[in-house]
This record gives sequence, C-alpha cells and structure tokens, in this order.
Amino acid sequence: MNRIATRIVLVSLLLGSLLACSPTFLPGNPFEPTAQGIFINELHYDNEGDDTGEAIEIAAPAGTDLTGWSLVLYNGNDGAPYDSRTLSGVVSEERDGYGALSFDYPSNGIQNGSPDGVALVSVAGEVVEFLSYEGEFEAVSGPATGMTSEDIGVSEGGSTPVGTSLQRSGSLESGWTGAASSFGTLNEGQVFGPPEEMSCEEDMALTLIHELQGEGAESPLATSQVTIEAVVTGAFQNEDDSDSGDLDGFFVQEEDADSDDNPLTSEGVFVFAPGATDVAVGQQLRVSGTVEEFSENTQIGTVTGIANCGDGDLPEAINLVLPLAADATLEAAENMLVTFPQDLVISEYFNFDRFGEIVLAQPFEGQDRLYQPTAVATPGSDEAAIIAETNARSRITVDDGRTVQNPDPALHPNGEVFDLGNRFRAGDTVTDATGILTYAFGSYRLQPTTGATYTPRNLRPETPEDVGGSLTVASFNVLNYFNGDGMGGGFPTERGATDAEELARQTEKIVAALVELDADIVGLIELENDAAGADSAIADLVAALNDALGAETYSYIDTGIIGGDAIRNAFIYKPGSVTPAGDFAVLDDDGFVDPNDTGSGKNRPALAQTFADLEGAALTVVVNHLKSKGSDCGAGDDDAEQGNCNGTRTLAARALVEWLATDPTGSADQDVLVIGDLNAYDLEDPILEFENAYYTDLNEAFGGEFAYSYGFNGQFGYLDYALANPSLLPQITGTTEWHINADEPDILDYNTDFKEDAQDALFEANAFRASDHDPVLVGLELTP
Repeated sequence: MNRIATRIVLVSLLLGSLLACSPTFLPGNPFEPTAQGIFINELHYDNEGDDTGEAIEIAAPAGTDLTGWSLVLYNGNDGAPYDSRTLSGVVSEERDGYGALSFDYPSNGIQNGSPDGVALVSVAGEVVEFLSYEGEFEAVSGPATGMTSEDIGVSEGGSTPVGTSLQRSGSLESGWTGAASSFGTLNEGQVFGPPEEMSCEEDMALTLIHELQGEGAESPLATSQVTIEAVVTGAFQNEDDSDSGDLDGFFVQEEDADSDDNPLTSEGVFVFAPGATDVAVGQQLRVSGTVEEFSENTQIGTVTGIANCGDGDLPEAINLVLPLAADATLEAAENMLVTFPQDLVISEYFNFDRFGEIVLAQPFEGQDRLYQPTAVATPGSDEAAIIAETNARSRITVDDGRTVQNPDPALHPNGEVFDLGNRFRAGDTVTDATGILTYAFGSYRLQPTTGATYTPRNLRPETPEDVGGSLTVASFNVLNYFNGDGMGGGFPTERGATDAEELARQTEKIVAALVELDADIVGLIELENDAAGADSAIADLVAALNDALGAETYSYIDTGIIGGDAIRNAFIYKPGSVTPAGDFAVLDDDGFVDPNDTGSGKNRPALAQTFADLEGAALTVVVNHLKSKGSDCGAGDDDAEQGNCNGTRTLAARALVEWLATDPTGSADQDVLVIGDLNAYDLEDPILEFENAYYTDLNEAFGGEFAYSYGFNGQFGYLDYALANPSLLPQITGTTEWHINADEPDILDYNTDFKEDAQDALFEANAFRASDHDPVLVGLELTP
C-alpha cells in the first residue's frame, strides 16, 4: 500500500473531540481584529502593592478615529459587564502605518482575574475582540452575549513588578508576553504590513510540513523560523480591506510525492498572512515565517516572505468516515484537504446564524438523526454510555471559512447563499463535504473549499398529522411571548421581542401555528407573566388569533400573574367546543416550585383547569414548565447524565402527581391530561415518577422510541409531553409532535438580533420556526 493510501486508511479511523455549539474562532487572531486592523495591544490590571498604572491600549492603522468605540470590562465569574467606557481620539502613525492609543483606569478599576476579560466594541456595536486573562468564560449579557472569551495565555498577580504590563509581541498574530509598560506606543518588535516577495530560485533550506507538524498535538519546531514549499489547498484571504471576515490566510499541503510514510504526521499547515499577495488553490508557494500554535492549531505566522512558484500538483483529499474510531486523534489530518463521502445528516445549527456553523452527523443504523442518550436508553446504563460516546465520534462541525459574527449572507452547505429558496432542515443530508480540517476551541471543524451535495430528506409538514377524536388538546412552548405594555410600547421587555416590529413578526408566526393546530384547548408555555386585562400578553395573542379566525373563536383563562417568574403557563380554548368547568387551580407551594428549599423558585407553578365538551364529558388538563437543565441547582440535585436540577424536576413530578390525586379543580372527574415542557427526556427520573403513578407517555405510545420535539447540541428527543392517567387513556385517539420548530434553523425566526439586514429577506409569516419547541397535539373521544 502506498503512503497516501496508508494515510487515507489510518486517518479515516482517527477520533477527534468533535463537540459543537462553540463560537467560530479560527487560526489567526480571535475575532479577526486584523480585518479592521484595530485590536487590543496592551493591558495592565495587577501588581505588587496597590495596583497602579492600570490601562488598556488599542492599536490601529494611522488616522483611525476611535470616537464611539468602547471597552467593556467583564467579570468572568458571572459573565456580566462591570464597566463600560466610550472611547475617543484619532490614532497617529508611529511606524508601518500603525499607531496606538491608551486609556487609563483608576487603581483597581480593572479586576484581577480568575478569570476576567475585556471586549473591544466598534461604533456599530460589533465585538471586534473578546479577550480574557486567567482563564476563559462565556458572556451572558452585554455586547459579547453568548461569546466565549479568548484567554491571552499570560497573567499578572500580586508579585508583578510595578511598571510592567501584558503586551502582544512580534507580529499581529503573535502571542502575549509580560514586558515593561509602553502604553501609547507600539510594542517592541511588532511588525505590520504584508510580507515581501521572495524568489523560488533562491537556494535555501526547506522544511517539510510533516517535520514541523510532528506526531504530537504541538509542533516540535514551535517558535522556529522556517521556509516551506507546498501547494495551496484552501485560500481564505480577505477579498478587500473591509471586514469580510475571512481568515486572513491560506492552507498549504505537501504534494503527495513529498509526504512521508508516517500516518501520524500531518502534511498541511495554515499560513496566517494578513495583507499578503492573493493566492489561488493549486499554486505552488514558498513561504518563510515562524511556526506557531494558535488555539491548539499549528500555523505559520510572522510571515517574512512569499513566492509563487507556479502550478503544483493538488494533493488527493483524504477520506474520513464517521463514526471515527475511539482510540486515536485527528491531529494527523490537521490542516489537510479531506472529504466526508457519506450521506451525513444535518444535526445542529444553533450557531448557524451567529457564526455560520452547522454540525453533520452519522446516526446509528436505522435512525435518521442523533438522539439524546437518555431519550433512548436508561440513565446510568451501559447502553446510554455507549450512545453518548458514539455520538461524540459521529459528528463534525462544518464552518463557513469566515470569522465575522452574524455573516451576511449566510452560506448553505451546498456552497450557495442561504435564502428562502435554498433552505435546509435537520435530517436533510449532505454528501461529499470537502475542505480543510482544522482545529479551534475544542473541536475539529471543516472549512469547505467547495459546495457539498445536499439532499432535502425532511420536508416541511404543512399541517399536523391527524390525531382523530372529536376534541383536541395541544401543548405549545411559545418561547417568551412578551407584548411590552400591551399598547405598542414598553420595549425592550425582559424577554422575547425587543420592539413592536419583532412582536408583530413573532405574533404572525405563533398565530399561523395555532391556526393550523386548530386545537380546542391549548396549554401555552413561556407566556409573559403579567397582570390580567386587555393589555396582557395572552389577551393580545388571543385577539390576534381571533382576527385571523373570526371573533370569539378563542378565549382564555384569565389567571393574571402566577408565581414570581417572568414567564407563566396559560390556557386558551374554543368556547364553541368546550366550557371551563369551575375555577382554575394553581400548584405553587414550595414543595413544587422549590422542592429542594434553595430559597428561590425553580419550577413554574402548574396550572390546572377542568373543561367540559358539548356533550357534558369532562377532563382536567394541567400545563407545566419544570426547571430547565441550563443552570445548576447544586450537588445532589444536578446529574451528569440527566442534566442540572434533575432532583428538582423529579420531586416536582412527584408533588404534581400527589396534587392531581386530590382533585384540585373540584371537578369530581377522574380524567387527567398532563401537558407542557417538563425539561426531561422520556427515560429520565421525572418521567418515571409519572409512569410509576400509572400515567402513560402518549408521545412514546403513538410516536415510538424516536419521537422528538427539541434539539440540543446536535441530539434530539422530546421535552414536551402529553401524559394520560389510566381513566383518560382509553379515550385517547392519537398524539403527534408537529415538527415546525426543532428542525428549522433559528435564522428563520422573528428575531432580528444580530441579523437585522438578513432577517427582512428571510422572514415569512408562517408557522415555521415560531419557537424552538415543536407543539404536541392530542386527539380525544371523551366518554360522558
């Protein structure tokens, strides 16, 4: 077997840590500061004794006016800003067309780490850099919301000498180091401008790429000056001086004839060369520069020379097949041209609108997607562990070759612009995804060099499946429906729409979904918890629904504020089909909302109402929203497999079952239907509490083991339930999830945050991506 065939076979068996959902940071500087040429250049926050001389320096091209830019300081413990400063001043040239301005802070004005950070924000509100020291963290508010900081890798402490600072060193892409403070002037040794042209005829020692890559995760030649000669496999340079968001560099790879016989060494490397001469795929280049490790990816930076040596022989792409083997690493294919020849399903798109990422996956045989382990296997079982481990080896993040946030236009996996005529859904397949395999922020990712073959296999269901019966009940999480002050103002609200235009779009989508659901009773989740009356969110929504269907088609249970959360559960119903029988009941005692006595409510209060149909038959419906898995509840409550607050949800389920047994609405009718977002997958402890009380999971009963209503981290299952007690079960005629939300990328929703320009072209007043959860619809034939 020749050396290339050997590499193809062995690398195809390799494993990488292929986790998704992290922001897109690629080889080069974080947040691509050189796209605008404006970046944080120097920082001082701690020294021995009283902190003195605290400051932050910004470097930029000469003539840059920083007026209106800002520096936002972040506390890494809570991910929130603690200081914001609006900047002013024009940068004067110091050398090579660049200069620097510094901004002083009072003693102890910049926090001392563990970790903390700073965001550099443009006049347009774009975060150009989000740096941190003493660790990385995710911002939960402020301009960097949802971003993970880039740790500069050096820090200061209580023994740091007075008069020193942390500085970028060398070229723009070099790392940080401690040195004598030089605020207001460029740091020693900094290099600006494009590399010089050099000759291919010049006799010089050449380093082969597999020599600088080595067998390990880091280059054995890191910090060394080298000259390589290789073929361009991927060109990702900025097309002009604007903030295009490309990578400011290109990938090169040894020709097949020059590769080695060692399958553990990569033959590719990224060349970070802002402002360099444009290159093209297939060119043979000679490049001189410094070997560097950036975000655990090997690259050549501080480029001092580039020569075009004519056309080269483009190497053959390596075939990688998912799932990868469990006992190796993808390091041997880092920065090389690869292809995934399989039909891989689109499995994740959470970062598609913000960072241009999707995740492709190879499901288990007989499945059309990856499923949450505890949605298909018992928590703690060997089977659940195998599913979790295999899922991690069965996915790859596909990026878009850009570092700019909120890329416009977004790019479809087929290489064309993503628009209303060129969409995708989860479960659709992508074949022959081809590009450069690189590594950034904990995951290997593919930078496409050509469009892949896309096949739409999961077409939109325009209407829900027929569930039969003479009466229908729906559960619908409407994802923070807030209507301001109810009179067109009061924005921005605590959640949901940020202005009246967004609310109008959100309403159009939710109304479109409710019209097609056509349910007689609907339990709504994540509705604004506001006072009763005509200005309330529920009154606003029902008014819009009746505008679409006719006056008095729907009414609502006017509960007013329930509990202390920003959101609540609610009921709307068709008075022509059902009548509320007696008063509603609310379960809001501490044993339910805060069963672990943490001092703050966790589960939203449950809302129960008995309804009678036109024949006098009745049932009690209770709508719920249990504590999410997102924030922790503490030791003994959080569960490694079942998520944070599993104990809180389990005790709440037990309390709910006990409460329902007391006939809380006083109906004297035994038929009970539990609906809502229980934030637990169907084999987890909270659902077992219902099943132990002889409630039947109707999603599983009618939809099977692979029913789903929600996707998270590229894996699916259902959090939205319909559970029938033994008395009601014989009267159930069907149950379905209507897949209008979970399979749709959120770039198609109503929200214009981060994508205002693109949103106008992508918005449709239909039911698709009205929320992030699919509604559940239940059919019943009630017995009087």
